[in-house]
Amino acid sequence: MTTTVVIGGNFAGITAALEIKRKGGDEHRVIMIDKSPLFLFIPSLIWVPFGRREIKDISFRKDEILLEKGVEFLIEEAKDVDTENNVVHLMNGDSIPYDHVVVATGPKVNFDVAPGIEEFSYYVGTPNGAMKIRKALEEFKKNPGPIVIGATQNAGCMGAAYEFLFNIEKWLREQNIRKKVDLYWITPEDYLGHFGIDGMPMGEMMLKSFMKMFNIHYRTQVGVKEVKADRVILSTGEELENKFSMLMPPFIGVDMIRNSPGLHATPTGYLQAGDDYRLIHKDNVWVAGIAVDVKLPFTPKVIPFSSPKTGYPSDETGKIVAENIIRVAKGRTDLKKKAWGKIPGICIMDCGKKEVIILSDNLFKPRNFAIMIPNVFYDFSKVIFEKYFLWKTKHGYSYLP
Repeated sequence: MTTTVVIGGNFAGITAALEIKRKGGDEHRVIMIDKSPLFLFIPSLIWVPFGRREIKDISFRKDEILLEKGVEFLIEEAKDVDTENNVVHLMNGDSIPYDHVVVATGPKVNFDVAPGIEEFSYYVGTPNGAMKIRKALEEFKKNPGPIVIGATQNAGCMGAAYEFLFNIEKWLREQNIRKKVDLYWITPEDYLGHFGIDGMPMGEMMLKSFMKMFNIHYRTQVGVKEVKADRVILSTGEELENKFSMLMPPFIGVDMIRNSPGLHATPTGYLQAGDDYRLIHKDNVWVAGIAVDVKLPFTPKVIPFSSPKTGYPSDETGKIVAENIIRVAKGRTDLKKKAWGKIPGICIMDCGKKEVIILSDNLFKPRNFAIMIPNVFYDFSKVIFEKYFLWKTKHGYSYLP
């Protein structure tokens, strides 16, 4: 029997675990290690601060479905991976031997990218952060003032920050305080709508029209020098006064990766893998989702920033890893390959009960097909996708798109 340990249990991890067990059956033992028993649909966190979703609406217990599908689940935290002895060490002192290990740990948020980020700005990317924002906005509307939304230098999750921007603009109008608020967008991107993928056709023009339509001031090619209690100081020296700010810091690799010398992590804590998502330095170590080191096909002009690592590529890399582990166990050498940049670009950007559907045959250029489709009536595509993904994952249908 082949034993595979999957470290991490959200988009990439749960897909990889379920697919290995589905395809491998009784010949494969699959063990997932994750410190949370819950699966969280992270893209919908942008709605939580505004009361459109509760955390319970976008999460469910994954341990139950995993056990039902034959995947063993440990609510623990991995300490490190010993690649010489093929063992995963846990924080509780236990050790788990493996034939293959899948690193699908997701990111750690680097709040130290600039002074004051963690102390004086908010972050919507965690349930706790989203709920803190909800509480802060209730206080804000009693005494409104300037707002700064955006991403810092080295950030890669600009899409979620754009979504939060347009949702807070809509919330301000609903609270009848929009005229009392100067709303600012700041980004390290070379231009509006770059998204860390070198843009899409008509994307910059579309975003500029949105900024004009919603009266949002914006600054591109800027980083954050410091955040203080009442202002955000940009890399250009400009100081933007604010009473509330939500900033997307960069992601880095989790501590477990840094504690594992045999994984040969990059300085930012990501793992270098081939197009088959097998670690370059070790044949039985695989990596999926955000933990993958992605090489940019472009060079930022002024301020450094990264590429997005969204749910769709995470899900796809989880499937590729699962298929390849099954093939290796059968003695095959013809592994499935698909470079990160060749994964299709599929994204729905919510714009405050409006949306933009982003489609392309490749995430990175060159592309044969790329389009942005605005829907100014309602964000039903985003809602449908949320319901679909939660349904398919809750039922263990990992093989579905």
